[in-house]
Amino acid sequence: MTSFSPPPPSPLLIVISGPSGVGKDTVIQRMKERRLPIHFVVTATTRPPRPGERHGVDYFFISREEFARMIDEGELLEYALVYNDYKGIPKQQVREALASGKDVIMRIDVQGAATVRKMCPEALLIFLTTETEEELVRRLERRKTESPEDLKLRIATARQELKRMDEFDYVVVNRENALEETVDTIVAIIQAEHHRIPHRKVSL
Repeated sequence: MTSFSPPPPSPLLIVISGPSGVGKDTVIQRMKERRLPIHFVVTATTRPPRPGERHGVDYFFISREEFARMIDEGELLEYALVYNDYKGIPKQQVREALASGKDVIMRIDVQGAATVRKMCPEALLIFLTTETEEELVRRLERRKTESPEDLKLRIATARQELKRMDEFDYVVVNRENALEETVDTIVAIIQAEHHRIPHRKVSL
């Protein structure tokens, strides 16, 4: 009788996505606070830092010239023009994190998630949303960080993004005042995926 032991699971490439206003940043921040054994990807952006944001922690704040160079040299896993500023995921950062054996989490918009799925079909895509579309609109209005014109654009974009939910592997509802429940659900999905047969094998 031959002995058998299951192979150790490979690290996962996890995408957390969803429309503006669903709480992606808040969920990621809470996951960081729990000190999970996960590498959280830092996004590069051409927008200026907001109060309290730190370079290399919240984002890599870079010039448009540097961003253009990264595009030209194929250094970005995905990138997009988001409300007049560029955002992108440095490819080398993701490769190094996966090579270390850690799961990797990226927080990107719905358009970016589709790009990652094309480039890496084995990525795990999680769509974060609110209980209703009305709730999402309320959250966007409450932020008061945009002009009325920009707010209209964000709401219209969010409505279109909600229609792309079925492009994802899982959907998680981030209910009002239920952040711990949302994070617990995402952690449970990740744990379940590590026990999946066949396991996702990510190559970049």
